[in-house]
Amino acid sequence: MDIHHVTEDAETFTCNAYLAVGEETTLVDAGGSDGVIDAVREYTDDVDAVVLTHQHGDHVAQLEAVVDAFDPDVYAYADHPKRTHAIEDGDTVQIGDETFDVVYTPGHADDHVSFVSETTLFSGDVVVHNDGAFDYGSFGRTDMAGQSRARLIESIEELLARMPDGVEHLYAGHGDVFDGDVRDVVETALERAENREPKYPDE
Repeated sequence: MDIHHVTEDAETFTCNAYLAVGEETTLVDAGGSDGVIDAVREYTDDVDAVVLTHQHGDHVAQLEAVVDAFDPDVYAYADHPKRTHAIEDGDTVQIGDETFDVVYTPGHADDHVSFVSETTLFSGDVVVHNDGAFDYGSFGRTDMAGQSRARLIESIEELLARMPDGVEHLYAGHGDVFDGDVRDVVETALERAENREPKYPDE
């Protein structure tokens, strides 16, 4: 399965949006910056599905444009005018050539889900490899209204409980792609969150 980071060259703030080309060519999150459609078309003219980790603006601002361009099925936990399929904790979705379990992972966002297969984790913003706060094993911000560090910790614990040991590819909503011991990255993020390490100086 070929996975391409289609917002990598964005010049404005956006999440990482990933295109998985395969049996079910799927865009994981739509991004928040112009240019995502042109970037997708560098690899394919057909997108079968879009799956959303959550509906913060940097993840969905381009969703309507993507739907207009490719007419994909849209899978999301929370309601959205463009959603065609509701997903819940414990469901499965096809992303590229692999089947992924849907794991409900709120704390950063009430509608946040992660997608995990035997080899790969799309973690959205619940866990990231690196960001401006930490170089290895970071977690989603919880300092804004409606967010909860305690709930995020529970979500990371649940993710660890349901993630196979062989997962070696981490595609997060921000930061770099990570290949290696994904469980160690997630465990490090959990430890930092539990220790109340601040992501931001004023948190």
